[in-house]
Amino acid sequence: MRLDACQSWVRNGHRSIISSPSSSSPPCSRHPGMSRESKVFIHGNSLSLGAFFGRGLASIRVDMSGQKPSLKSGGSPQSRFQVDVVTEASSATPASTNGSKPPEESKGRPRVVGFLDFGALGSAMDIGLPPDVFHEPDTTRSDSVSLHSTGTGHTHMSDSHSNTYYMRTFGHNTIDAVPNIDFYRHTAATLGEKLIRPSLSELHDELDKEPFEDGLANGEEPSAAEEAAAALAAKEAKGGTIKFGWVKGVLIRCMLNIWGVMLFIRMTWIVGQAGIGLTIVIILMATLVTTITGLSTSAIATNGFVRGGGAYYLISRSLGPEFGGSIGLIFAFANAVAVAMYVVGFAETVVEMLNDVDALMTDELNDIRIVGTLTVILLLGISVAGMEWEAKAQIVLLVILLAAIANYFIGSFIAIESKEPKGFFGYNTAIFLENLGPDFREEETFFSMFAIFFPAATGILAGANISGDLTDPQSAIPKGTLLAIVITGITYVAVTISAGSCIVRDATGDHNDTVSDTVNCTDAACTLGYDFSICKEGGCQYGLMNDFQVMSLVSGFGPLISAGIFSATLSSALASLVSAPKVFQALCKDNIYPGLGVFAKGYGKNNEPLRGYVLTFCIGLAFILIAELNIIAPIISNFFLASYALINFSVFHASLANSPGWRPSFKYYNMWVSLAGAVLCCVVMFVINWWAALVTLLIVLALYIYVSYKKPDVNWGSSTQALIYNQALTHCINLTGVEDHVKNFRPQCLVMAGYPNSRPALLQLVNSFTKNVGLMVCAHVRTVTRRPNLKELSQEHARCQRWLNKKRIKAFYTHVFSDNLRHGAQFLMQAVGLGRLKPNTLVMGFKNNWSDGDMRDVEVYINTIHDAFDLQFGVVLLRLQDGLDISHIQGQDELLSSSEKPPVGSKEVVVSVSLGKDSESDSCPPKITTNQKCTFPGTFMGHVSKKSKTKSPLSLTDQRLLETSQQFKKKQGKGTIDVWWLFDDGGLTLLIPFLLTNGSKWGDCRIRVFIGGKINRIDHDRRAMATLLSRFRIDFSDINVLGDINTKPKKHSKLSFKELIEPYRLKEDDMEQEAAERLKAQEPWRITDNELELYKAKSNRQIRLNELLKEHSSMAKLIVMSMPLARKGTVSSALYMCWLETLSKDLPPLLLVRGNHQSVLTFYS
Repeated sequence: MRLDACQSWVRNGHRSIISSPSSSSPPCSRHPGMSRESKVFIHGNSLSLGAFFGRGLASIRVDMSGQKPSLKSGGSPQSRFQVDVVTEASSATPASTNGSKPPEESKGRPRVVGFLDFGALGSAMDIGLPPDVFHEPDTTRSDSVSLHSTGTGHTHMSDSHSNTYYMRTFGHNTIDAVPNIDFYRHTAATLGEKLIRPSLSELHDELDKEPFEDGLANGEEPSAAEEAAAALAAKEAKGGTIKFGWVKGVLIRCMLNIWGVMLFIRMTWIVGQAGIGLTIVIILMATLVTTITGLSTSAIATNGFVRGGGAYYLISRSLGPEFGGSIGLIFAFANAVAVAMYVVGFAETVVEMLNDVDALMTDELNDIRIVGTLTVILLLGISVAGMEWEAKAQIVLLVILLAAIANYFIGSFIAIESKEPKGFFGYNTAIFLENLGPDFREEETFFSMFAIFFPAATGILAGANISGDLTDPQSAIPKGTLLAIVITGITYVAVTISAGSCIVRDATGDHNDTVSDTVNCTDAACTLGYDFSICKEGGCQYGLMNDFQVMSLVSGFGPLISAGIFSATLSSALASLVSAPKVFQALCKDNIYPGLGVFAKGYGKNNEPLRGYVLTFCIGLAFILIAELNIIAPIISNFFLASYALINFSVFHASLANSPGWRPSFKYYNMWVSLAGAVLCCVVMFVINWWAALVTLLIVLALYIYVSYKKPDVNWGSSTQALIYNQALTHCINLTGVEDHVKNFRPQCLVMAGYPNSRPALLQLVNSFTKNVGLMVCAHVRTVTRRPNLKELSQEHARCQRWLNKKRIKAFYTHVFSDNLRHGAQFLMQAVGLGRLKPNTLVMGFKNNWSDGDMRDVEVYINTIHDAFDLQFGVVLLRLQDGLDISHIQGQDELLSSSEKPPVGSKEVVVSVSLGKDSESDSCPPKITTNQKCTFPGTFMGHVSKKSKTKSPLSLTDQRLLETSQQFKKKQGKGTIDVWWLFDDGGLTLLIPFLLTNGSKWGDCRIRVFIGGKINRIDHDRRAMATLLSRFRIDFSDINVLGDINTKPKKHSKLSFKELIEPYRLKEDDMEQEAAERLKAQEPWRITDNELELYKAKSNRQIRLNELLKEHSSMAKLIVMSMPLARKGTVSSALYMCWLETLSKDLPPLLLVRGNHQSVLTFYS
């Protein structure tokens, strides 16, 4: 009945739910049987319906004044909601009732869809919600009562069993979100607002579990550059930036750049030299290269959103920062120098015209400099005025250029008798046939003609270079670029055929050179009544071969051709002046080269790189003042060709890598065609100028090596990464099909180091013999009671791996959660690795503080060693007398950078110390909050005040420990590595020191070998060992045979051992048998009298070996010794630990090594 009353209350016109605070509550709010799932989700202080209905429908603001409402059964009837209905605009950012934007959205931050902003909300109990209100995946938000929007600005409640509930859009009545493009945007997206889908923990974790703290989806964290870009995107959304379509942005720019000055002043000369046929071949070859590059550019441009940066952006995001950074720098420089080339070409034309009318200001060279300087200043003004003005100027220049081209073709059909002596006769078959073949002169060749023409075909990246200013780069770049190549290619072919069909190669310009009966004339001109045979002797000034301005002669209006030359040069100069700063700005934003970040700053609503414009202007002006560009011009052409080659190679590389992320929507490409295009570009580089090609390759290589060395901290998902993955996967799979061979054995170490910075000496020593030789995994068994969430784990893992990389330790970091060290080590030994890349040696630090802690930890530690042997692992223990763990020392090399350190509150941070669990003897986890405990392997209690974090002075013990922890980091001087190879474990005890001495740090150390033997056979045993070592090809400096190992140890040594084991003896003779058995069962590490007597000889051997070690190896740099074995189930943990302690105490750094008794050395080839 109460539900019926609720529904009736809604139907009776309460469309605003409650119109005022004084209105009565709906009956359903007091329904005792109302489902727990009838929940209202609060975002900040507002109840948002955006997740219910999708974006742009309705939101409801809840006034929290008055009593806190309760959604629990039996809620107070006095509870009040103040709700106003607010219709949202269709824009991406919803408006509030007063027209202002919500706080977090006004800042351009991503909105969370489908779950709560916990930071703004506070706890659920603050507003009277049940604790589990936050999490209810895959359930409707209201089981019996739900909200929906009519689309008219009014919001209604309706029964979930009514028709309106089922008419609602799927997915908008659950926390689980439906697919949405805004989930996949970058943080710095410019075309829309980034939304965040509910995290897995939001949908999966238990209701009473604390959810993720506001993290970004998929672990993404915005970098400073992305945040700046996001702020810029928000600014652009307000200001309305100037964006260009494919015609204005790409097609016009590419055509203007390709229709260069070559069209008017060199094309006819090439036709004269190479003939119509070979000229068309040259044009088609050049067009083939540019078309393949255009197809590759289209493929890359349609494989995801393209930002500003043109060729640099395309190459860097495909091949990575190494190639992208090197090409980006030379491409920007090439564009800057190209400005000077085009401006000088324009200035030369102007100066020639001034010279014809005797109007030179000084001399030709200085006039070129003056005109060039004034021109580049004018172009800079147009560029700085903004992209809109620059685009308008380009359109004006295009109109002039088109008029000039049309003027030429119109003129070619108008044969004027006065032009015939200068070689123009109109279209004629005889002229066409004569000019069809080549007539190379002055040592010119086909390739020299190709080298001269090819720069005219470049410029296809003019549109891509301003990719950041295009409305839809993915659509505009393919259409505009390819259409420009087709149009300009047809134009060049048409001009070739036209010029070769109506102009003869040579003409005197003299009206009197007509054909006479006495002269034997066979040229095409002879059939038309003129005899130009005198030109074979040289000296003629007209015709295709002699007059660069012959197109002006042919055209209907000569000055318009000059205007076309001006238009071609100025448009190309303007395009280069715009392209260079844009590419350079994108390069600087990525911070690949330090010190260039000052040029990344943009100004105005279009983010114009004004500083880049000034730099380009200065570079261009410098080369204009030189006015001698014949040397630099070939290098510039090669710079462009190198860019084309890498764009083609990018497509081949991405296709070869077969990454799932390579999905270009432009399908008309082929990986092998792209590879052929890359090879063609390289060939053309050498055809144009071989020394310029070498210089270009050397510059690219130098920049590549520099960027590779600097290793910029960027991750763009390049095809290089994908190919490395493919190769690694292939090699791993191939390895699994090959049986292990003793010659290829290498120690692959699982190092139980905890946090990497807690035991640096252990990692550095192991790295010394595994670097470039074997696998090394830094393993961490974590026994914390509260398991961190995924975000914390991923950040912590990344910090640990970064620390290893920074210290140049070639290792992987991994961790597991377990209840103790033994179980965690079992997980790691069984699961870590991939195929043959699997650890075979367990490395641990010696448990120095074992006697001060809980003996259960010793039991765990010793059983971990037993488990390693059970799994056929070798075991290595490192003991330093001062210890290995430095995590308890303040000021040590931390995993956290200063910017990552959490703020410290005003309360004391108590760091409690527990020596009970060795598995917890690590650095403190990354975040320490107030009153949070961290377990350290030392004795340290401290507090940190809010005002300052003072470092307490280190004790002498800690100072010595810090120094010891760094002893393997530095190069070891001359000394010895003493190898006590007492038991044959397969050779691991001998292999490790050999690998150490092969490295640079231990290269000056000599190996001394100590073995056991009989006193009467010392020489024989020494010779036998020397023979074995020589067959193993292991250098050694000395072999010592110890014949007195079995001598009884000294009395004080035996007394010390007795005192050591005393606290751990069971002493079953002093108690009843039942009590002794019960105590042994409770404390299995206890040493029985029977056990002590049974292994008395072995105990004495460990005591004696320690005496011999002190006698022979007290000055060694490192001791590598066969580790004694204890039979599992027979020797107690305490006795085994006492053996290890007795054997290794008061010695230099000691490695106890025991292989798995399978040969790791062989003397067979």
